Amino acid sequence: MKSKSKQIAAILCIILLVLLYVATLVIALLDFPGSDKLFGACIIATIGLPILLWIYIWLFGKVTGRHTITDSEQNLSSKDTDSQADNN
Repeated sequence: MKSKSKQIAAILCIILLVLLYVATLVIALLDFPGSDKLFGACIIATIGLPILLWIYIWLFGKVTGRHTITDSEQNLSSKDTDSQADNN
């Protein structure tokens, strides 16, 4: 059940990013009053959304104590070594 919600969230984020790319392209091609500010907002959102999502996933992992994609390989190998030492 949890993986289903993660998949839905991932698909939603992908759709949101694609819509931001399309909106940025359309705004860049059209010329209307205020399009320069709207273009800038789209560019900032295109860069900021993935960063905010990474921070959210990282915080979720820290709060719940679960492994997430934000964990580095070095942390994973030390956790694996610790768990193997505990098992022996």
